[in-house]
Amino acid sequence: MEWTDVLGIVAGICTTASVIPQIRKAWKTKEVDDVSPGMFATLMLGVGLWVIYGITQDDLPIIVTNGASLALNSFMLYLMLRYRKKKK
Repeated sequence: MEWTDVLGIVAGICTTASVIPQIRKAWKTKEVDDVSPGMFATLMLGVGLWVIYGITQDDLPIIVTNGASLALNSFMLYLMLRYRKKKK
């Protein structure tokens, strides 16, 4: 394994883990009104496209890290839809 492979894997792990604090906060407080669903939807589109790209390139680290990121961001979007307060 070359250093660039390690660099890519570490970058993927950091990117994937970046949403965990937001998920944790939303789960505990059930407050999501300040979180942008548009941002998460766009991010999910991007990581979904990365998964497709990884498949076309047969690049397992890209597939795995972006697949995990897609799952975590999907869960965050679910929390946002579940806990969002209705506007009156």
